[in-house]
Amino acid sequence: MGFAHKHLLGMEPLAPEDIVAILDTAEGFVEVSKRDVKKVPTLRGKTVVNCFFEPSTRTRVSFEIAEKRLSADTINFSASGSSVSKGETLLDTVKNIEAMAPDVLVIRHGAAGAAQFVAQRTAAAVVNAGDGRHEHPTQALLDLFTIRQHKGGIEGLRVAIVGDIANSRVARSDIHALTKLGARVTVCGPPTMLPPYVERLGVAATSNLRAAVAGADVVMALRIQKERLGRASFPSEREYARFFGITPAVLEWAAPEAIVMHPGPMNRGVEISSEAADGPRSVILQQAENGVAVRMAVVYLLGGGKGA
Repeated sequence: MGFAHKHLLGMEPLAPEDIVAILDTAEGFVEVSKRDVKKVPTLRGKTVVNCFFEPSTRTRVSFEIAEKRLSADTINFSASGSSVSKGETLLDTVKNIEAMAPDVLVIRHGAAGAAQFVAQRTAAAVVNAGDGRHEHPTQALLDLFTIRQHKGGIEGLRVAIVGDIANSRVARSDIHALTKLGARVTVCGPPTMLPPYVERLGVAATSNLRAAVAGADVVMALRIQKERLGRASFPSEREYARFFGITPAVLEWAAPEAIVMHPGPMNRGVEISSEAADGPRSVILQQAENGVAVRMAVVYLLGGGKGA
């Protein structure tokens, strides 16, 4: 399946057919993870460097597993313990890595636009693994992949995204992706966590949790981005949980077959209760599982893989 882009920097630049191409390609890689030998030779001889300037568990491990299952040579780079801690700039770091002729760079950085900055200055394909408050495209793709598994499609679904919308790159990427594929999205959170004019992205916005969740096919909770908050945006975690926490009682307002999602890491008892996170409607662990197949698809398409 063709993909007409050299880089994956965000969901906003992609056409619906681009998104579907990635999701369909990922379908072909799900089976690889179920084999006794979880490996295909599609990227043998290719080098992928994972450049993480911010902490990560799920995304970093998922990319590394995905690359190794494609038989790529995988190198992991983190800011701590590197020359970045000695004052080296992002550009100098990338240029030195590029001198070693990698084929794909996976970039996570705290500054919005960092992945695009790198893409404009390297010959390698670049994957945005999260840049500041901007975008996290592979998370959105694995979210769509999981929704499609459970609902058969995206068009016409009602999706409620609840939490720190203003500071969440996941929310922004999910909004772009879901609306492009025809979902009806409502975002919900305290007024201080709803971006001004968010409706211009094609979503409804409310601070009334019941109104947001009522009849929803998908309920997605988002983590409070404490590391990105300046002043306190809500009185206390207890009060946040009372008015915006996802619990089994809240899920009774949703559609009968609604699924519950969370990109992680979770603050249990704050944005989501353990009963909801571990309950029968939850697909949170499936999101993590699907992240491998989706990231295999992304690295495969950008890395020039041939055959599975």
